[in-house]
Amino acid sequence: MPDRNPCLALLFQKHIQAIMMNIEDLKFNCKYFKGYIPCLPNKQKGEICDTCRSYIPVDKRILIIKLGATGDVIRTTPLVVKYKTLYPNCHITWLTHSPAVLPPDKIDEILKYDFTSVFNIRHNTYDIAINLDKEQEACLLLKEVEACEKYGYTWEDNHIALATPAAEAKLMTGLFDQVSRENKKHYLEEIFEICHLTFNDEPYLLNYDPELVHRFDYIRELAGTKKIVGLNTGCGARWKTRLWTKANWMELSRLLEKQGYFVMFIGGEAEDALNQEMAQETKIFYPGHFSLEEFIALSSLCTIVVTQVSMMMHIATALEKKLVLINNIFNSHEFYMYHRGIIIEPPSGCDCYYGITCKRAHRCMEDITPEMLAEAVRKVD
Repeated sequence: MPDRNPCLALLFQKHIQAIMMNIEDLKFNCKYFKGYIPCLPNKQKGEICDTCRSYIPVDKRILIIKLGATGDVIRTTPLVVKYKTLYPNCHITWLTHSPAVLPPDKIDEILKYDFTSVFNIRHNTYDIAINLDKEQEACLLLKEVEACEKYGYTWEDNHIALATPAAEAKLMTGLFDQVSRENKKHYLEEIFEICHLTFNDEPYLLNYDPELVHRFDYIRELAGTKKIVGLNTGCGARWKTRLWTKANWMELSRLLEKQGYFVMFIGGEAEDALNQEMAQETKIFYPGHFSLEEFIALSSLCTIVVTQVSMMMHIATALEKKLVLINNIFNSHEFYMYHRGIIIEPPSGCDCYYGITCKRAHRCMEDITPEMLAEAVRKVD
């Protein structure tokens, strides 16, 4: 008797094929293989290993250990772009304290630093393993990881050690201020060299959700045809020597408003009280503080961002925004802004290299005037 329902017969045939599969038929080296749950092609298309049309064999397994801080994690992401170019079918695992900023559609496995993640990494094997942190726990982990190639920092004889000689220069700049001051390479050049690679303007990656931007459509309406300038007033708790004064931020906001920009104060929870005070005194817009994901979406509205050295500079860089960067205590050669930014430093110089307290009675940051930054915004626009 002819089959009256060919579609049902085909589904039944595929079902029988799946039941008849053996472990020898599994493609463990497939990019989509999850190990204990159905893979994406199986969930979406009903594919099974022995006849799968979505099969992509992994050509390199790469581990990146970059735990923090959040800004450093963001500015290390060009390595992913480089490796995906060199090995299009590679599988990248990233271990970090800041998983929220990493894009899950670009990085195959994003692990938050905890016992389970470290245990799993220690018992897996990789073709390439990279550790760019100098903290003991990161170096010890690279030492214990099984990998064909290791780059960055490891651990030997109870101290930090080099996985390859290429990591020596970056280690020395971190140990001695005199060496660090003489450095003329930016961070991306340094980490690419550590990995025996050449930096060719590979872009930042960021976990940016364009759907979240719609929550801030009202700001676009408020701005109208004006370009939006975001003034990021915070810089984190570690180096307070970077802070610009409240009076200067307020005066800058007024100057930029007179220049025809739509200006808004932005920042995190730590800056919320300050931003509220300044908004009340200047009548400059302040939308409030938000989750990190929402803050990234909010920042995407800006045409130009003005910030001290902070996580914000890396978010702005990843979003390809124009940037005016206020710097005093760091080596300005360290920063790379993809030719979209200007660095403004105190004309009097700074005596507090990587310092957490200021040596001067008159802080060098006070020598950077609102007029200087307003002019920088005009130039970068």
